[in-house]
Amino acid sequence: MSSDGGADGGPDGGADGGPAAGPDPGPWEPPSIPVSAGALIFDRGGRLLILKPTYKPGWTIPGGVMEADGETPWQACRREVREECGLDVSHGRLACMDFRPPRPGRPGGIRYLFDCGPLGRTRLAAIVPQAGEIAGYRLADLAEALPLLRGPIRRRVRAACADRGLVYLENGRPVPGVRPAKLRRLPAFPQGYQDPGLTGRVFGGRYCRKVCP
Repeated sequence: MSSDGGADGGPDGGADGGPAAGPDPGPWEPPSIPVSAGALIFDRGGRLLILKPTYKPGWTIPGGVMEADGETPWQACRREVREECGLDVSHGRLACMDFRPPRPGRPGGIRYLFDCGPLGRTRLAAIVPQAGEIAGYRLADLAEALPLLRGPIRRRVRAACADRGLVYLENGRPVPGVRPAKLRRLPAFPQGYQDPGLTGRVFGGRYCRKVCP
């Protein structure tokens, strides 16, 4: 062994004369990206359900962070609506996906927004705000509700309500070159027809599904 290096290497210690290996970084781990899901809930008159949280300023919509136990975004949406409002939503349409870039003190993440459709007066009358988390709620026309919502949520809700397809956003804003997916009207099928090879639902004798433009 030489006095200044490895067995066959140069003074920097690599066995083949190259630089010495650094400390083992350990196994590679994929990035951890927080995911949350929210719900658009309307009454029959088109008014949006908004909530007044106790833990942050402004108004918001039902929703929250997805649990790290295998919960899916749709399951998270349903759970948060149930916890915050006491409502059980069983149907929804994915209306928006929004990527929030990280910044100091905020991890960012992916936001899913589901349109859970209009609910009747009886169901909305059964709303029970979550104790300690939700101070109150109201149903407001979209033009009235949007200014009350916090900025990122306001942009997301506005984009989702402006287009009946699936909208992709980054930091609440449309991305050049990425168009919304539209609902395409396909040829008529018998009422109630279900094809296991397709995903969607029959509406008025026509089969509609999500497709890319």
